[in-house]
Amino acid sequence: MAEEDPLISVNYEVFGKVQGVFFRKFTQAEGKRLGLVGWVQNTEHSTVQGQLQGPMSRIREMQQWLQKKGSPKSHIKRAEFHSERKLAQLEHNDFCIVK
Repeated sequence: MAEEDPLISVNYEVFGKVQGVFFRKFTQAEGKRLGLVGWVQNTEHSTVQGQLQGPMSRIREMQQWLQKKGSPKSHIKRAEFHSERKLAQLEHNDFCIVK
């Protein structure tokens, strides 16, 4: 039997044209579609950052989405991921847009 998909947390920051193009809304929708929790917010330096939590396989799907797809009008230059760690349980209840 395959090992259970471990829960992980990872922080991210996405660079490029990611503000003013509904990037946060689409990120929240994709995170929820994948069953993830966490948050997303704009930064002062025109990037989007946040945290993802959920099963590792779903986190990997979301990382690909953040690197390659994003919202329809966004232009992603790069996405950086850091502070990855295993979790015993999720620390968030939902996927929120932080204002």
